[in-house]
Amino acid sequence: MWTVKNPDGQEPPRGPRTPMAPPPPEAAPATGRRRYHYLDNLKLLLIVLVVVHHASQPYGPADWWYFEGDDGEPLLGTLSMVSGAFRMALFFLIAAFLLPPAFDSKGGRRFVGDRFRSFLPPILVGFFVLVPALMYGYYLNFRDLPPLDFPSYYLDVYLGLGDEPAGWTGPIWPDRQFAHLWFLQHLLGYVLLYAGWRWITARFRRGGDATRTTAPRSVPQAVGTGAIVAFTAVVALATFVLRIWYPVDQWVPMLEFIQTEPADMAQYGFFFLAGVAAYRRGWLEGISARAGYAWLAVAVALGGAHFAAGGRLEALYAMGGFNAGNLLWSAVETTICVGLSLGLLVVFREWADRPNRLLTALAPLTFSVYVLHVPVVVGFQYALAGVPAGAVAKFAVVSVAATVVSFAAAWLVRRTPVLRRLI
Repeated sequence: MWTVKNPDGQEPPRGPRTPMAPPPPEAAPATGRRRYHYLDNLKLLLIVLVVVHHASQPYGPADWWYFEGDDGEPLLGTLSMVSGAFRMALFFLIAAFLLPPAFDSKGGRRFVGDRFRSFLPPILVGFFVLVPALMYGYYLNFRDLPPLDFPSYYLDVYLGLGDEPAGWTGPIWPDRQFAHLWFLQHLLGYVLLYAGWRWITARFRRGGDATRTTAPRSVPQAVGTGAIVAFTAVVALATFVLRIWYPVDQWVPMLEFIQTEPADMAQYGFFFLAGVAAYRRGWLEGISARAGYAWLAVAVALGGAHFAAGGRLEALYAMGGFNAGNLLWSAVETTICVGLSLGLLVVFREWADRPNRLLTALAPLTFSVYVLHVPVVVGFQYALAGVPAGAVAKFAVVSVAATVVSFAAAWLVRRTPVLRRLI
């Protein structure tokens, strides 16, 4: 889990360490000191995919975005659909996997306090500073409404203190939202649920010790194909059921504060639970390389088929409702999600579980990159608005430039004490 002093989410090693491959799981101590380098490296890949996904928004997907670009490029729409099938679910799984050792080492009160100090400031900075600037740009450039100065827009339109204008085009009224920071909201909610579960279960143990450790098994538990298939089926079915009432891209304010897309809640929730259980049972080590590669092949084949079909497969799907299209897409999306998640975990475990000077330097920046990257991405999209280039070319430029600048901005933030406490 990301924290303020340790944004990559893992307990720092204690005592001298030499630059060699990490010890095997059975040699790892029971206090969470085992350094999962491959999870650090995998999170770096995932954050780059997040930036790339948002870079594609004006140029391919039909989703609403802060900048409206050229006519959609179907290839980019497919890229967004395939990468979106697994990216955030895997983030939730990794975050959940790192919760138990953090809770064990800090204790419940300090653990929860650290998470609030980590997540609440960037959520509030985003809501009151970053997102209003993005929405004001959208209001001026993509709404056929009389221009407003920023203070008037902020109070009347963003916060909703004024009346809804005639001909309002949305996506919601008022404009206030948490944008991509919904992920931090949900993660904080899951953290509180986990801490509550640890406290409740401790009441039923002799002595009521809520700090009792949840050390992983000395011998990792193997994960069989049947269990993976059953998990995939359960997640797909739960996703289908939710989407009967809440189609994809329909967002609701849960508890009037937590920005939520119910269509994906089953996937995120089950992956979070799997991550917590995976730490205790050693599932990430118990997945055989052969199984991981096989599931990766299935997911790559499904994703490749969508690229090869050029959008024709999407005609079979529905994003919601009680129909076969919803059931089919829920099953396909979940299979891609499980396959890519398992496959990437195994690939990185087998090939990227060792220190690397560059990646080790970049890993602590992941959290700040997530918070900062959307304004950077949108800024480059505006900068290229008048450039005579195709959608794919603009997407490529924005992807590379925004990734580099987001990491550079994150590096500067982490070296500025005041900003480091806020972002």
